[in-house]
Parts: sequence; structure tokens; C-alpha cells
Amino acid sequence: MKADLILKFYQKLYRHFGPQHWWPGETPFEVMVGAILTQNTAWKNVERAIENLKKENALSPEEINKMNIEKLAQLIKPSGFYNLKAKRLKSFIERFMEDFHGDIQEMKKLEKHTLREWLLSIPGIGRETADSIILYAIEKPIFVVDAYTRRILSRHGFIKGDEDYDEIQEIFHRNLPHDTGLFNEYHALIVRLGKEYCKKQNPLCETCPLKDYLP
Repeated sequence: MKADLILKFYQKLYRHFGPQHWWPGETPFEVMVGAILTQNTAWKNVERAIENLKKENALSPEEINKMNIEKLAQLIKPSGFYNLKAKRLKSFIERFMEDFHGDIQEMKKLEKHTLREWLLSIPGIGRETADSIILYAIEKPIFVVDAYTRRILSRHGFIKGDEDYDEIQEIFHRNLPHDTGLFNEYHALIVRLGKEYCKKQNPLCETCPLKDYLP
């Protein structure tokens, strides 16, 4: 029954919200940078940081690689935790240049799980960030789990709420076609639902599009 509900949730959310056109970004590289900068901050702050990089003509692996870390930190300051994120972004770019010569197409040649292990070996890149890069920038089918996913599934009785990231991810991998477009749209819809209805405090259960599926 629960397996059927995973797909029904998607269909219900898609009918309610429509396509989300996520992840916003003009290039795959911009999406990768955004995935790193969006940790612990709102997306509007990431947009301001990316705009700063664009104004400096610095939104490329080559430019960020040669930029000193202090300048990079100042440019991405709107994203918060900017000194830490500058280090993380630098670490990622250095490895990206070293292993793939800054070429996204070279990165795409890696098998999905191998690419995930590569990303997770970089300091500061966790599973959610790695999977966001794989799904949205590299366009390989992997489901991104975030706090909204955990909250919505626990409130609907799929999980207790303290499960491991990979365990929650497997619910989607096991019950849905492994399709990049589907995983992309579904995650974006979950984020929309979490922000507008399934809030951490004072959730709007009575008007939620998934209210019929509450236990």
C-alpha cells in the first residue's frame, strides 16, 4: 500500500502545484556552486552570492580556482557561513580541476555511485549536497532527501523520523521509476509542500494537498 502512495503523493502534488522548474541555474556549473552554497541558508541568499560571482566574471572553475580564498569569501558572503563555504567551494573546485580538468562532460562519464563516492570524499560535501549535484547538474537519477522529505514522510507514517539518509532515499528508489525528470520534479514539489503547508511549526494540515493521506 505504501509503495502505491509514494507515486500517488507525486501525482497529487504535481496536479496541485504544477511543474517547479527547479534547480534554477544557467549552467550545470552554476547549479553545482549553488548546491554547495545553499547549505544552511535560504535560496535567495545563494542567488545574491552567485550574482556577485557573475559580476566579477568569476563563475567558472578556472576563475574560482585561481582566486584567493579571502576574495571568494567576500563574494559569497550573502550565503552565510562564508568563510567555511569558501573553503568547501575551493576544495571542490581544486578536485574538479585536478580530476576532470573543470569539464562537466568528463564528470558525467562516471557511473552514478562512483561519482557519489568521489563527491563524498571532498571535505564539506555531505549526501544531500552530493545527490543534488548528481541529480540537478549531472542529470543522473538519484533522489535527494532533505529535512522536508523527512518531515513529510514521518507525518504520513512512512518513517519514524530518525532513519538514516540512505534508508529514506531507498523508499523512493524502490518505489519509483529511476527517471531523472521524475526525481527532479518530485523533490522540488516536496520542498514546495514543506515551505507552504507541512511547516515545522503550525503545519496547515486542513488545507494541505496530501491531507487525505494523513494517518
